[in-house]
Amino acid sequence: MTQAIRFHETGGADVLKLEDVEVGEPGAGEARVRHSYIAVNFIDIYFRTGRYPLALPNGLGSDAVGVVEAVGPGVTDIRVGDRVGYLIGPQGAYSQVRVMPADVLIPLPDGISDRTAATLMMKGMTAQYLFRQVYPLQGGETILYHAAAGGVGLVACQWARAMGVTMIGTVSTDEKAAVAKANGCAHTIVTSRENIAQRVREITEGKGVPVVFDSVGKDTLEASLDCLQPRGSLVSNGTSSGAVVIDTKVLAGKGSIWLTRPAMVHYIHPRAHMLDMARELFDHVLAGRIVSEPQQVFALADAAEAHRALEGRKTTGATVLVP
Repeated sequence: MTQAIRFHETGGADVLKLEDVEVGEPGAGEARVRHSYIAVNFIDIYFRTGRYPLALPNGLGSDAVGVVEAVGPGVTDIRVGDRVGYLIGPQGAYSQVRVMPADVLIPLPDGISDRTAATLMMKGMTAQYLFRQVYPLQGGETILYHAAAGGVGLVACQWARAMGVTMIGTVSTDEKAAVAKANGCAHTIVTSRENIAQRVREITEGKGVPVVFDSVGKDTLEASLDCLQPRGSLVSNGTSSGAVVIDTKVLAGKGSIWLTRPAMVHYIHPRAHMLDMARELFDHVLAGRIVSEPQQVFALADAAEAHRALEGRKTTGATVLVP
């Protein structure tokens, strides 16, 4: 027997329960992984609340690191004893041990600890696909990035700096502004007291930005559109404040704006491409261009508390669970 967080109904953080579960031997194409760290991501809240439906009861989480304990028939590129991480696959990462499809496991290089890797699988790979695939930055651009002091945001700050991109980042407090700037965000906008579009126009001398990365959604939609240059791109990569609903005539009226709602799953396959994405991320980390450590650490049993902190905007950077 092992332990895992499960939920039998959608709702608030209190629906998360620590339960005893059976973990069997891996079947064909599978591996059993013992977790060392488990990442908490905002998408987990979407599943818990029912915004993203799941068959219940179910586990939670799709992002963790650990060591391979056993492999099933047909698994050739993952071996027992390998340190691995993953960011896609079935829900259930909030657990001590689980069986996973082996083809989603990413080997971790020497020089990157499990603790660091736990902050990078989903968050670092998200920065990679946003900046290198969804809207391929070349260097020299000025961009707007919402939630710059969040888990993805702090990696994005550093990645932008490494590429020679000027990031304008929104944050909710002056304390978070200081954290974002320390990680490479060139300009910060404190949304509790500053007008986003007005500040962006001031910073860019009236020109606006070619792209906005917006993980907030409903509350920032209008401001995001008002920050864009004609034919600019709005990358709606999250909806933490609510869903984005827009009349396409608004996109025309704001300057023939491009709008995309990307999902990781459409940018990470096939496996060889996923490994190349991870390699680019890990190269930045090993070279010291991206530094990432958990800012909040909770026990697995306290997953509900971790969710409350994340929902209450009381966190900066990455949050992890320790089994």
